[in-house]
Amino acid sequence: MTFEIKEIENKEIWENSLLEFDEKTFLQSWNWGEFQKMMGNKIWRLGIFENSKLVNLILIIKITAKRGTFLFIPHLVSGKYLQVLVNYLKALSREEKADFIRISPVLKRNEENIKIFKELGFRDAPIHMHPELTWELDIKKPEEELLMQMRKTTRYLIRQAQKNSDIRIEQSLKLRDIEKFNQLYQETVDHHHFVPFSLEYLKNEFLSFSPDNQPIRQVQGCPECTEGQISIFLGKYKNDLVSGGIFIFWQNIAFYHHGASSLKYPKIPVSYLLLWEAIKEAKNRGCQKFNFWGIAEENQRNHPWHGLTLFKMGFGGYKKEYVKTQDLPISKKYWLTYIFEKLRKTKRGL
Repeated sequence: MTFEIKEIENKEIWENSLLEFDEKTFLQSWNWGEFQKMMGNKIWRLGIFENSKLVNLILIIKITAKRGTFLFIPHLVSGKYLQVLVNYLKALSREEKADFIRISPVLKRNEENIKIFKELGFRDAPIHMHPELTWELDIKKPEEELLMQMRKTTRYLIRQAQKNSDIRIEQSLKLRDIEKFNQLYQETVDHHHFVPFSLEYLKNEFLSFSPDNQPIRQVQGCPECTEGQISIFLGKYKNDLVSGGIFIFWQNIAFYHHGASSLKYPKIPVSYLLLWEAIKEAKNRGCQKFNFWGIAEENQRNHPWHGLTLFKMGFGGYKKEYVKTQDLPISKKYWLTYIFEKLRKTKRGL
């Protein structure tokens, strides 16, 4: 049995190979790599080949931050041949002067998968980079059935919003609407106290996923728009923007990546209708799953995401727990990063 690690430079090969994996997110997509390059990060797209057959795909991002330099693999899709990969990463870390290797797997959190990392010298990271606990909904069922599976209150609020002529949900593929979303997003940051992504980040993410306009389909309510892998949803009440969401549609999965809401009309259920419209759009695009992105544990009542978690869970679905983010120290500088991140996590109440 011979193994080889090679860079993959063809988008079609990369994306088609990812179709073979059931557990995956857009963080391993070709376009996420393009986004990282736009943000000034160095990347590698690697394939592990066993006897010339591609058996694993790995996107590596070099993160250079004040807290340290490290090689990061977002949402690793398979733990196969991890030893082969780690040997390669150790050599690459030395070349790139990285202090540690960090991996966020999308592998089920169980003893077997945890053991794979422990045996290779990994340890739990002090923070998570991407969701380790997520909420997902099977959307293959008819709309009425999906509604009936929701929490009674969620279903009631959606139907109330549908009857309210002052509520309007718009879908947009226009870059300028990222700025509208961002204004609301900053307001959300102020009352939920989380660290926001910058406007540059949101714009670059939008641009990275926008060019994929196949198949071309006109977006309802936006005559000059054509379908891409990303959409902005804006929810208005009496023409005031009070809710927003950025959704990514990739490989038959929809992702609720960013959300924003105003406290101006707390009793008007605009956000409920916006998310329901996004679920319906995902169904129209042929998606089979709707991923609500990160949630907190239900019993963590003081967690900043507690209210958001209850909101997401109201739509029905199931929880998924991934192996915690893993670190492999390469140099002693890693421990400075570890202390810094541990303190920051405590300060944010996470």
